[in-house]
Parts: sequence; C-alpha cells; structure tokens
Amino acid sequence: MGRKADGAQVHELLLQALETERGGIEIYTAAIKAAKNEDLRKEWQGYLEETRTHERVLTHVFGELGMDLEEKSPGRAVVAHLGASLVQAIEMAASKADPAAAELVAAECVVLAETKDHQNWELIGQVARQGGPHAALFQQAFEAVESDEDHHLYHTKGWCRELWIQSLGMPAVLPPPEEVKHVETAIGAARAEKAREKMM
Repeated sequence: MGRKADGAQVHELLLQALETERGGIEIYTAAIKAAKNEDLRKEWQGYLEETRTHERVLTHVFGELGMDLEEKSPGRAVVAHLGASLVQAIEMAASKADPAAAELVAAECVVLAETKDHQNWELIGQVARQGGPHAALFQQAFEAVESDEDHHLYHTKGWCRELWIQSLGMPAVLPPPEEVKHVETAIGAARAEKAREKMM
C-alpha cells in the first residue's frame, strides 16, 4: 500500500482515458442510429451527452496538468483503433444485418467500450486515493464521472442480455431489470439479473 502510482503510467492512463471518451462519442452516435427500441435509443442519447461531459472533465484535467490533448502514445493509438473498429462493426451490421441484429451488435459494442471506460475511471479513482500533488484534481474528476460510468456499463449489459434473450425467441424483460431497479453497482446488477424471472 505504501508505493505511489507511477507518474509515467498515470500520464498514459489519462491519454487512454481521453481517447476512450472521444471514441465513446463516436460509438454512441453510431449505436443510436442502430437502436430500434425507443427506450434504448433514449438511454443511449443520454449516455452520449454524459460522455461529452466526461470528455470535458478530462480536458479540464489535461489543462490543469499542462498536458497536450493531442499527445500520442502507442497505448492511445490502440484505444483509438479499438474505438474506430467498434464504430465500423456497428456500421457493418447496420448495412448488412436485419435491424434487430444490428441493434444487438450495437449493444455489444457499447458494452465492450464501456468496459474499458469504466476501468479507466476506476483506476483514476485508485490514483486519487494514493494521494500526491494532484490527488484532489483526480478525485474531483472521478466523483464527477464514476456514477455515470457504472450506469452506462451495468444498464447496457442488461439491455444486451435481454436483446439476446429476445432474439433467441425466449421471453425478455425490456426495459431490463437493471433499468427498472436503477442499478448503480456490480452487486446491484447481479441482484437485478437474478430477479429478472420474477419480472416477466
């Protein structure tokens, strides 16, 4: 517990986090076009606006640290590539698959993107808890974003699961239990998934 976070790797984490948010804006823009379910479309439109806010939060952090918003790194390039690939996958499904299948691909792509995004913010929170000269800045950013990230990941995982269940011809719970129960934690998500059969 006594060791402080590696400064160079914190710098890298911030580069990747900003690139993840930028990619997320593009992913949500594509996913919204593929959404058939009106509730899901509205949900993702809200997430898109929140993701734009998260990008602004990180832009502020970069400014406070004197970091270049366009600085490149190998890790950032990989994150950019993954984001662009997810957008391409959604667009491919929208052009070649039926609308229900394209919506499902979009949900899977959002879950993949939000898994990385959620981890970035968990790590920023870990860095903040270590203390150091920028701890307050990181903590403020973390607190501004973390509950949104929980919501984005756990709720979209629920949507993805229920859309898959529906596609398999089985009874689905739409909107998913995570949405109905306003899940904000991993434990809450597990409980919501367990409770889904009682909600059908």
